[in-house]
Amino acid sequence: MVQGQDQSGFISIDCGLPENSNYTEKNTGINYISDANFIDSGVTKTVSPQDKATHQQQFSYVRSFPNGTRNCYRINVPRVTRYLIRASFLYGNYDGLNKLPQFDLYLGVNLWDTVKFTDSSVSINYEIIHTLSLDYIHICMVNKGTGTPFISVIEMRILDNVNYTTDPSTSLARFRRLDFGSITNLTYRYGDDPYDRIWEPYWDEKWTQISRRLSDDEYLALNFFQTPDVVLETAATPINATASLDFYLEDDYDNNETQHQFYFYLHFTELQKLPANQTRSFSVALNGVPWGNMELRYDFEDSKYTPTPYYGHKKYHISLSRTESSTLPPILNALEIYVVKDFSKLQTQKDDDTHTPVDAVTNIKWAYRVDSRNWQGDPCAPTAYKWQGVECSPFDGSLRITSLNLANNNLTGSVSNELLRKQSDGVLSLSVGQNPNLCASTSCNPQANDTRKKENNSAVIAVVASIAGILLLLLIAAAIIIFCQRKKQHVAATYNILGKRRSSIKGTELESKQRQYSFNEVVKMTNSFDKILGRGGFGTVYHGFIEDIQVAVKMLSLSSVQGYQQFVAEASSQIKCA
Repeated sequence: MVQGQDQSGFISIDCGLPENSNYTEKNTGINYISDANFIDSGVTKTVSPQDKATHQQQFSYVRSFPNGTRNCYRINVPRVTRYLIRASFLYGNYDGLNKLPQFDLYLGVNLWDTVKFTDSSVSINYEIIHTLSLDYIHICMVNKGTGTPFISVIEMRILDNVNYTTDPSTSLARFRRLDFGSITNLTYRYGDDPYDRIWEPYWDEKWTQISRRLSDDEYLALNFFQTPDVVLETAATPINATASLDFYLEDDYDNNETQHQFYFYLHFTELQKLPANQTRSFSVALNGVPWGNMELRYDFEDSKYTPTPYYGHKKYHISLSRTESSTLPPILNALEIYVVKDFSKLQTQKDDDTHTPVDAVTNIKWAYRVDSRNWQGDPCAPTAYKWQGVECSPFDGSLRITSLNLANNNLTGSVSNELLRKQSDGVLSLSVGQNPNLCASTSCNPQANDTRKKENNSAVIAVVASIAGILLLLLIAAAIIIFCQRKKQHVAATYNILGKRRSSIKGTELESKQRQYSFNEVVKMTNSFDKILGRGGFGTVYHGFIEDIQVAVKMLSLSSVQGYQQFVAEASSQIKCA
């Protein structure tokens, strides 16, 4: 049964799902949305009917990337914090070739893993616990020449209160997450686990099971890890009551690879109410090195984990041995093993206080639809996938765009004043020659020059709302246009939020406009996001024109329901104007 739990810290993306589509997966209760607003490349495909029938709904579609070496999602996040990030893949013979591909998966500028398949009809997932340093993340598929990359699902979960050891340069990739002594042989995730960690059953013939239905899960709140009660309800213990409980792990690194560094997390709870003359205590050792003793408490979760990573061994052996004073053998309820990932590569600078070159360059990508270039993911890194025409240099612990060559690209219109200012300030070397229909001077911005002429007694506030995390603007955005008169009279306004008509205010009616604007129209409206009026809690406000009327276009990044509600409240308050 799916429990009703809060999904406010969840981002669940069904890759390839048709644009504007969403649904709730019936088995997990997880709400999925289309990936259309998070990426501008790739094609949508569906898996075979047989695979669609045997997998959950989020595996019905894939987004395939037959073109380009690197293709990237950009996902804005509501908070810069620690996330569990999971990328899932089901080949399902979506391309009819029946040939399993192999490709690289990147998180930002760092190699996450190489995606490898063993069976067309078996889904695989890669999971990592990662602390973000920016308010967005790139997830990229890289073509290695061994098959066309694709992806099925992207899931992100906030892990604020779970005591995993991470920092911005070190992340933890899941190696194993095991439910010991399972009596159902089922895999558990969201609905049972509030953080949507996936727990797989594990068993050894030398063990026996003990289990009971926990009467109360209040104790879970007292533990940093909040292991699901359905996992803690079962445990493994040795058949021979005097024997140790042993778990073996072999590192799967190749001889030419660096040996992995591992963190181990063991979870326990006493499942039997012991009489006064019985005790359960045992020692824990890793590769023969004592790690400490455990004496479990009834109905209370205890966890033991390595404060520093273990490395330098091809094989690892965890051994739980009863102490001399114990009358009962050791038990183990669950085990998590993570591999350390060094994510310390420099990425392109993003400064929240200034409109940096990377922002302006990204706007060029959308304004001029620079599709022929490899403009995917981070502009500067890795070097092998650096954006064409972009040069970068290290700056204050990150990378900064220092040169932009847009020459001979058949561009039309005018260069953003923001880029021209960066060039004038010596921050950016800009080349725009051989574009005969492109103006590279602030003097050719007609909207900027005509500002004084277009002032009149009407003021218009247009708030363009974006639900897309990646573009900061929904490709088909709604506008809230409120017409207010400055003359002293009763003001009437009809306004529309996301295309839904609201009731009008009584009084003299003013003309109301309801329509949707494409991204290109908003680019034109704001002259390629040229003039910034200010910045607020919801995003940047740009100056623009709708026909001959001045407007302020507010870009809203909506990654959470709460942010949208606050935005609506602010928009509603703007109806009252003098």
